[in-house]
Amino acid sequence: MTFGVTLDRAETGYGYIEVADSTAGLKCVKTFVEKPDQETAERYLASGQFLWNSGMFVMGAQAYLDELARYSPGIADATKRAMADAKNDMDFLRPSDAFLESPEDSIDYAVMEKTASAQVLPVDFGWNDIGSWSAIWDEAGSDEKGNHFVGDVVAVDTSNSYIRADKRLVGTIGVEELVIVDTADAVLVANRSRVQDVKEIVRQLELDKRSEHLFHSEVFRPWGSYEGIAEGNRYQVKCIKVKPGAALSLQMHHHRSEHWIVVRGTVRVTRDDEVFTLGENESTYIPRGEKHRLENPGRLMLELIEV
Repeated sequence: MTFGVTLDRAETGYGYIEVADSTAGLKCVKTFVEKPDQETAERYLASGQFLWNSGMFVMGAQAYLDELARYSPGIADATKRAMADAKNDMDFLRPSDAFLESPEDSIDYAVMEKTASAQVLPVDFGWNDIGSWSAIWDEAGSDEKGNHFVGDVVAVDTSNSYIRADKRLVGTIGVEELVIVDTADAVLVANRSRVQDVKEIVRQLELDKRSEHLFHSEVFRPWGSYEGIAEGNRYQVKCIKVKPGAALSLQMHHHRSEHWIVVRGTVRVTRDDEVFTLGENESTYIPRGEKHRLENPGRLMLELIEV
């Protein structure tokens, strides 16, 4: 079963569900429909036979597995093999690479459009898909000029815009109907009416064989995370966070040395045959070619700067 949200406008940003009748109560799904253009969305609204596809589903686990095996056996098989060979990695459970062989598909295409058991319940509870930054602008509330700001924003002659400044000051002059989002990873500037097309940027990144759409500046690992702070000719600076009781693997670098400065917590350092402990505001040096390891023996998150 899925929930279909009753329409109150012709919306081009949502998928739709067509039903056989418009009476109240649980009903059979006639078809799932992709995001329409404006003319088609207006026709859907006028017909009374369509609901927004909320993307929320309720089903028994075994019922779903049975239908998945029947209609998308490639997904079911790859997933079963991936979980059969899954490995525990500290507090991560890592399915095997068999999952990479699974076809890419959504639950709508893989099961719901094919099963004879799909039903939809019409609901009306103020739902918003929040599928874009403009949808967040709709829900966030705005000032007297129609703006909503998050973070350090200085706006002059700016109206009807959503601006988010996560890392630094963002300033605007004489603009309107914009979405501006500044994060540690990237900056997005788009007209509010086009912000749904952000996937076109992702597609261009893929064509250019770039990696920004795949990785964040903060990279998570079972032991914690690391984040690039600065990089230039012959240097790189990272903030490394190690969870209590966790450790990095023993490693060695042929082409770089490292300086470690503890800013929070306690670190146990292995450097070739030495093992020693450092606290906040203490530092050490790892010459290239020496084996080394970081461990967090304490109860607090360890944070250090690596140069």
